[in-house]
Amino acid sequence: MAVEWLLAFLLLGSFAGFMAGLLGIGGGGIMVPLLTSIFLAQGIAAEHVVHLALGTSMAAIVMTSVSSMRAHHARGGVLWPVVKTMAPGVILGTFLATFLAARVSSLYLAIFFALFMGYVAINMLRNKKPTGGEKHASKPEQVIVGAGIGAVSAIVSIGGGSLTVPYLTSRSIDIKKAIGTSAAVGLPISIAGTAGYMLNSQPGLELPYAVGLVYLPGVLLMSAASFISAPLGAKMAHKLPVATLKRVFGVLLMLLSLKMLWSVLMH
Repeated sequence: MAVEWLLAFLLLGSFAGFMAGLLGIGGGGIMVPLLTSIFLAQGIAAEHVVHLALGTSMAAIVMTSVSSMRAHHARGGVLWPVVKTMAPGVILGTFLATFLAARVSSLYLAIFFALFMGYVAINMLRNKKPTGGEKHASKPEQVIVGAGIGAVSAIVSIGGGSLTVPYLTSRSIDIKKAIGTSAAVGLPISIAGTAGYMLNSQPGLELPYAVGLVYLPGVLLMSAASFISAPLGAKMAHKLPVATLKRVFGVLLMLLSLKMLWSVLMH
């Protein structure tokens, strides 16, 4: 691998990890659009780049998910009974959705990604706190909702926090417990998503060191960098104006998503 690509993966992992630690937002929103640009610059065909970016990003967030889950568990912020109930649906939904994503064109994936990140960005710009609900979730409901969260998470390569937290708070779960539980749910999402993308392939995509739709050198470099930078971001969360940064990050997510869409359209 050329030095410039090695540096690109390390910088991307560092930035994604730092922002995940700082704002509590998974790195998929950053990694997928920028990986798409990196893979296009490496000469990979446009019809493969979004699939490869989704698979590689999903594998790279496994390490972030582990460290985030451990941090929340240490503070007693994870409702493990909820995680255990949601896990079967989450795993099945995530795993099956990777097979759907592998068969959808790069353009449609890019459109779906841009629309979803637009939704996330608008919520960040509004800085609206999830409101608590009166209703408690039944176990079958948690399994079904878990499957839906897993499916969307696989198609946009995220840990699911932007969907899991609002759902849990709407079911009378305290916001801090909802965030911690969501972090724990993110681990089975990332593992099932990685397994699914590794088992899928695209006709005509031949890339050394790739397993299915996961580019292993990128995963290793980004994981190592984000593992170091995520705790730094978490420390800085107490010193920086997080509400303002969330709005800036919301705009950045929109711009990155639109850039990805434009890149796919132009190739």
